[in-house]
Amino acid sequence: KHGRISMLATMGYITPDLVGKFPGYLSPSANLKFVDVPNGLAAISKVPAAGWGQIVLYALYCEASSLGFGYFDEAYNKNAPGDFGWKPPLLATDDAEKKNKRLNAELANGRLAMMAIIGMFFQDGLTGSAWGDWALYTDSPLRAFENDWALYTD
Repeated sequence: KHGRISMLATMGYITPDLVGKFPGYLSPSANLKFVDVPNGLAAISKVPAAGWGQIVLYALYCEASSLGFGYFDEAYNKNAPGDFGWKPPLLATDDAEKKNKRLNAELANGRLAMMAIIGMFFQDGLTGSAWGDWALYTDSPLRAFENDWALYTD
């Protein structure tokens, strides 16, 4: 489940830069439009309290799904871990070999997404941008020897 959440988070980080933001208001009562919310970590301070409540409730829902209550019981008793019985159109298959290959691909992509979102968080925290305009971060200790080409030649 963490890989799936990371895949969603990674796409959520990338999408506003690629296709733009929704028109209209994120919170009409706070007079907050979608375009007023910056991308990346800077958005954390702009989310209204009700929005944080929704985020926390969704996170609790995702975590509680692993406790095995209610309609989750059937999925946990019948299926493999992570298989909640939902069969996406065009992706679901009854062929065991294909299913195993697709599940392994999902695991690999989830692990990659976990590393990607952490990398974007780190880069955003370091430079103020998830895409890391390195020219803006001149105080980096990683740039200590940038102009000393004698270190890189024989």
